[in-house]
Amino acid sequence: MITGPRETVKRARKLRSEMTLPEVLLWRALRKRPGGFKFRRQHPAGIYVLDFYCAAARLAIEMDGFGHDSAPAAQRDAARGAFLRSQGVGTLRVPACIVLSDIERVVVRILEVCRERTGAPSVPLHHAAHGPPPRSGED
Repeated sequence: MITGPRETVKRARKLRSEMTLPEVLLWRALRKRPGGFKFRRQHPAGIYVLDFYCAAARLAIEMDGFGHDSAPAAQRDAARGAFLRSQGVGTLRVPACIVLSDIERVVVRILEVCRERTGAPSVPLHHAAHGPPPRSGED
């Protein structure tokens, strides 16, 4: 499990109460454990706070809004990405505008990446029923 120092944990707790609209909408979808994956919101990781984190897939999900468009923000994002890679954690960047326009597509993509990282099958395998089919009139 990846975690951070006390100050990062405090900052993560504070950020949970200050989530943006796209973060709130995505959290509402991810807290239902889609695909059987558990997600955490505003999770501390070293000196960073991850928007969302799936421990089973070792995947950080970062919401990209207008604040990520500047050169200094890009440098901070690159440093965060390098730190996470050194810890064996992948990063999936999700534009906030897509969350607002098509959250289902975002959740499907997140699940695809989680399955790729864990080796889980993308579609549940069908198991044939054991024994002969029921006679007519029996269910």
